[in-house]
Amino acid sequence: MRYPQGGGLTAERLRFREGLRFQAAEQFARGETSSVIARDLRIGVRSVQRWRQA
Repeated sequence: MRYPQGGGLTAERLRFREGLRFQAAEQFARGETSSVIARDLRIGVRSVQRWRQA
């Protein structure tokens, strides 16, 4: 990771980002494509691809 843990984000913002990851995981389980997940969550496709790989 390039930045210190959390990247200097507030606890509230960290919880929000973790919630996005959980939503993405649910969509992974349903077999949705990365581009559909990115559009639904309003985030970049590359972020979704990294989460899927992890």
